Parts: sequence; C-alpha cells; structure tokens
Amino acid sequence: MNLPEPFRLLLFVLGTMAFVGANAAYLVWVERKGAARFQRRPGPTEVGPAGLLQPIADALKLMSKQLIVPPGVDSILFRLAPILVMMPAMMCLATIPFSEALAARNINVALVMVFAFSSINVMAIMLGGWASRNKYAIISAARIVSQNIAYEIPMMLVVITLVMMTGTMNLREIVDQQAGAIWHWNLFRLDENPLMPVTFVIFYICMLAETNRAPFDMAEAESELVAGAFTEYAGMGFGVYFMAEYANIVVGCALATLLFLGGWQSPIGVWSGIPWFLLKMYALVFSVIWVRWTFPRTQFYSLLNLSWKILIPVSLATLVLTAIMMKIL
Repeated sequence: MNLPEPFRLLLFVLGTMAFVGANAAYLVWVERKGAARFQRRPGPTEVGPAGLLQPIADALKLMSKQLIVPPGVDSILFRLAPILVMMPAMMCLATIPFSEALAARNINVALVMVFAFSSINVMAIMLGGWASRNKYAIISAARIVSQNIAYEIPMMLVVITLVMMTGTMNLREIVDQQAGAIWHWNLFRLDENPLMPVTFVIFYICMLAETNRAPFDMAEAESELVAGAFTEYAGMGFGVYFMAEYANIVVGCALATLLFLGGWQSPIGVWSGIPWFLLKMYALVFSVIWVRWTFPRTQFYSLLNLSWKILIPVSLATLVLTAIMMKIL
C-alpha cells in the first residue's frame, strides 16, 4: 500500500523512536544478563520472569525522578545537551536501510550523512560536560573530544577504502553488490582485496571508541572521574544519555553489517531479508557487550597512542595498497 509521503515519514519517525526505546531498554537487560554470565553470578531475576520487566521498572523510576539543575550551571545548555546527544542517532537510523524495501529514505550519499550526524554526538556530550561547571565533567569532555578526533580519522580512511572498492556511497547499492553466498560479502572478498579483514578490525575498534564503550569509555570513567560528563545529571537527563549510548551502538553495528557483512543478504544466497540483517547486527551488538565485560579500561594516553601510532598508519597503508591493487588489477 502506497501511503502519502507525510504519513509515511511520520510512521518512520514513530517506528524509529519505538525501535530506539526498545533497544535501549532490552539491550540493558542483555548487557546485565551477559555481565552476570561472564562474571559467574546471577543477573536481574526479581522483576518479571528472568528479570524481563526490570528495564520497564528502571524506566519508570528514571521518569519519576526530578530533573535537577544544580546551581551555577549553564541551565540552557545543561537541558539542551541530552536532546542534542539523542537526535544524531535518530537521524542516522533514518538513513539506514533494514532491507531492500524498508528504509526511511534511499539517499545516494547516505554514508556521508551518517558520519555528518554522528559527529554531532561528541559535541553534545562536550556541551553537557561544559555546561555542568564540574571539574570532573569538564575533564571528561576534553577527553571525549580528543578521543573522537583520534578515532574518526582511521574510521574515515577505512570507509574511503570501501567506497573505492564499491564505487558508491549509497548503502543500498553497497549491500546489493554483496548479493549471493557468503564469499561475496566485503569482509570475505579476499580475491579483490586481501586486506578487507584488516579494515573490518580497524572499523570495529573505531566503532567501540566512537560509541564510548569499554575499554574506551572515557566519557564516563567512573573509577576515576565519578560519572564523567554525566556527573551532574540525574533522572531522565541521565536516562537520555544512556539511551543515546545504546542507540549509537545499534547504528555502529548496523553500519558494520551493511558495509562488511552483506546487510540483509543471506550467507547461502537465498531467503534474504530483515531477519538476516537483524541477526548479524545483534551478533555484533553482543560482541560489543562481550568486549566490555572482558577487557579492562585502557589508560587515556594508551588509547590515543593506539589510534595515532597504530590505527591511522595501518588504515592509511590499507588505503594506499587498495588503490595500487585496483590500478594493477
């Protein structure tokens, strides 16, 4: 059924909001259950069967709390920052195709739009820390800016390498080029570029850093900076930051699925569709959770050295070598 354009866009907005809310709620449950299994202890068990209603109880608790604006803060920026940190993730999801037919917009330069909107995320967290007028929040905000600048460079180099191979920035066209069996996926196209597994590993590491996930969670760093940039936030203000983190994880894993793992394409070449896309995306999300509860938080200078001394040179080398191979072959 062809709906009028305004109604179609309204449905996508409502669907995106529901998708983000459901992911924020139940990825927390998955993370708490996963952490419990990794650490050999029970996870949430009391609210609902196997703790399944715990996210709803937590959401009700956060919404019932007062949004406190501490004295001395920049009240306008303090209230605006949580909204700014949430909107980029929503806009990124609007550009991501979940299947051949399910996408808010088929945009020729969707990759550019995703990176343009995601760059706003770091500015929003920086504004929240700056507006808090708290020394721990300001130190954390400075760390976040340094971290995101460092890791955006190798991520962009990897994406440029992939765009050189595919010849397009349209996410749907990139997925269409990976149709067929599993060896047609960009990650496994070793006959065209044997460096693709290296580019995927760099992209994955940069995704962890860009989403401020452990071992790169300098945004919070509760063991040394109380709660980092979120120190002065309480109630739903903190809850929105929490939702944005999981929304950004979903965006990052969805992008990795589209660029490297064939998107909604089936590994056996038949029965492609949304279930395959969601299966791959949530497998990557689970790996992000696994990494968090396996590796300790890195030291800040080691984090920067990893990017400037290792990832940037390696990603630049893969870009140059890919260009040479394309020219020769």
